[in-house]
Amino acid sequence: MPDFNLPIHRLALALAMSIVPAATVMASATHAAAVHGADGSRQDPKTAKSPAPAKAQALNAIRVNARAIDQDVLPTNAQVTGPFGTARSVLETPRSVTPITPALMRAVGFTNLRDIMRIAPDTYTSTDFGAPSLPAIRGQLGEIYVDGLRQISGNNGFGIPLSLNAIETINVIKGPPPVVLGTSQRVGGFVNLHLKRPDLAAAHGSALLESGTWRRHDAQLDYSTPIVKGRSAIRVSVKVKHDGSYYDYAHYRSQDAYLAYRLKPDARSLFDASLEYDHVDFKDIAGINRPTQNLIDHGLYVTGQGVQPNGSSVPGPFALVDPTGLVKIPRHRVLTDPRDVDTVRTWIAHADYRRQLGDNLLLTSTNGYQHLTRNEVANNSFVEIIKGDDTAESRTSLSRTTSAEWLGKQATQQTQAGIDIRYVHVLGFSQFDTEADLPTGLTGPLSNRRIPLTPAQKAQLVMLRPGVYVSPGAQYPRAGQPNGYMISDTTDSTSYQTGVFVQEDLHPDARWDILLGVRSDWYAVSARDPIPPAGQVAAHDSAHHMLNDFNASVTYHPTPATSVYLAASTSGATSNSLGGGTPLGAGNRISPADFASRSRFAEIGFKAAPTQANWYADVSLFSQTRSLRNRNGSLTGIRSRGLDGQWFYHAENGFFANAGFSVLDARYDHSISYQDTRQVLDAFTGNHPGIVAGTGVGAPNFAAFGPSTRRVQGLPSLMASLLTGYRWNSGVGATFSGTWTNAFPLDYLGTVWIRAQYRLDASLSYQFDGGHTEMRLAVDNLTNRKNWAPVFDGGYFGSTDVFPTLPINLMASLRYRF
Repeated sequence: MPDFNLPIHRLALALAMSIVPAATVMASATHAAAVHGADGSRQDPKTAKSPAPAKAQALNAIRVNARAIDQDVLPTNAQVTGPFGTARSVLETPRSVTPITPALMRAVGFTNLRDIMRIAPDTYTSTDFGAPSLPAIRGQLGEIYVDGLRQISGNNGFGIPLSLNAIETINVIKGPPPVVLGTSQRVGGFVNLHLKRPDLAAAHGSALLESGTWRRHDAQLDYSTPIVKGRSAIRVSVKVKHDGSYYDYAHYRSQDAYLAYRLKPDARSLFDASLEYDHVDFKDIAGINRPTQNLIDHGLYVTGQGVQPNGSSVPGPFALVDPTGLVKIPRHRVLTDPRDVDTVRTWIAHADYRRQLGDNLLLTSTNGYQHLTRNEVANNSFVEIIKGDDTAESRTSLSRTTSAEWLGKQATQQTQAGIDIRYVHVLGFSQFDTEADLPTGLTGPLSNRRIPLTPAQKAQLVMLRPGVYVSPGAQYPRAGQPNGYMISDTTDSTSYQTGVFVQEDLHPDARWDILLGVRSDWYAVSARDPIPPAGQVAAHDSAHHMLNDFNASVTYHPTPATSVYLAASTSGATSNSLGGGTPLGAGNRISPADFASRSRFAEIGFKAAPTQANWYADVSLFSQTRSLRNRNGSLTGIRSRGLDGQWFYHAENGFFANAGFSVLDARYDHSISYQDTRQVLDAFTGNHPGIVAGTGVGAPNFAAFGPSTRRVQGLPSLMASLLTGYRWNSGVGATFSGTWTNAFPLDYLGTVWIRAQYRLDASLSYQFDGGHTEMRLAVDNLTNRKNWAPVFDGGYFGSTDVFPTLPINLMASLRYRF
């Protein structure tokens, strides 16, 4: 049975904290929507000499009509709400944006964040050990926001699957988060997930059953009903997944329950609250090790078990494999173990309040709380246990609109000012210092994959519970050595973040829009070792840092249906680790590098959305520098430049299409880099060059590479996607989609390449019973391509593992709307 042991006292504290700022926020701010109508459309400032009355900013504008959005794919009908102030259309947003509607998600069989690359350009993402948990945008890790609040989990975001049960729509936005959202860790872009909201007007719902290849069985029930029509409503969505897997010893089982409440007490106010519980039991999948070019091109695997310098056949550092042959390895035979365990439980609460205080003054309060626990113990000697990851955030702002003479014209100025308070506490334990994938003979017995700790290794770790050893959270002397312990990301850390921001939105006339934002975030962070070795006093440290953000953009509308924009930003970023916590670094201190990551970003773009043509298109050119956190806590500079574009079309006859392309040049910015092993050939002796030309160095050898401008591994430089669909009057519908990437290096030195590859998917559906019932059959990887993908972001495992993506597979579904 699921564990419903929610820490109620922490939830109550977080919600109490979130309500206080709403009443005490700064008294003067300016911003609202005199330039935008209630539907988000642009208005001529010349007609806005007197600020619009409260009804002009009707809060009904944020209500979602589930049935209308259900068939829509055009970005022109979407709104970007939150990151850039009040709701604005995609045409008016000075960034590259891809809205993903429920119709688009169904068209591509959207199941996880890696599927974003099938719709949004320049979003190629690694597989994250089979559980994609963060988006990659323009060759950089991106953030996840839920209705504008950052969601954190996992070690550097890795390994916590994301449930989409509570999500209605998705906005993919390129570039660092703007000042309203504040400083973050990942600055390539962000995905803003919008929660399902109850419908105040009418009751409706849907039931979904799915069944597919490898015993994948899913069910979902989603229902919304008014309590008092026009005033209050609730919505419930429950999803259960019981999925087998193509990969050996793997599975994915989850139960997610979501409850939402909406209250509109009067014409000037709107209150939304929600609570979600998600329980996931799954397996990490590290793919196939020893990724030689022979494996990529021909599926041939080098056999043999590695031997350490001390003669042990247990996988370990600088082990060498004396090759015994080449075999055609089944693609489902991956680095998994039936004894591995990985379970995650998450509680997420949201409470949002909007109040029109006057004719041109709007109060917004956005609040959230997340509690997460994780228990992962893998037999390859990887441990990540999060006893408690608690995050609470409250953002409150005042927005005001004024109209005044500016350069001889009647201009409209919107100002938003606010305060953002964030609390993060993480108690977690990890151990990854004794992992060693390359020596493991994957074609041998399961015992080859297991890494039991030696007495000497156990002496450098601390026993968390019987049979489970983790790294201490700091260094201590042992056996005459000043640094006698293996350290990972174990931490008991607390972070208090207080941010103050102001954003000005000036419209000199109907053609121009100038957006300026500035923010300062004050961090007070403390960290201690939660599990010091016996006889040692727990190390601890505290630190204070100020991070500043600035973003600016200018948008010009040559015609009402087109826009040209220039956007730029400079921002600070944190460098967190386990669960978003802060570990102790060198000298048992919080590293200043954890707050020294900077991003500089510029983008120029063109957008077109003719109102009568049923299409939308944009293209953008960008340049960005930023820092990547390495596995050892150091920072590596990355410079990315590129071009991307997208096109959407939706005809009244039922045909729709979406196409995207990207050109990316991501390079190290005269910076160092690290890799598990210098190259895959280091794992083999040179005794059998007819099998593999080994170097005899031994692996893993934890390679460090000097400063360079080398291309970042694990990323294609060219990418294209296409999605089309059509529904006939008879109720029959079909979709076809495809993605293509050019060849790219898998490892830092470029000794192994993933060749140019593509994937094609298709579906056939039939609606009947007046459109209430739909049957659908989806076929993924239609041509059964044997494609490959990196296992992890940042390229650290590029010379160690590679992920064999799924072969052709089927998913049948039955959806009933009521």
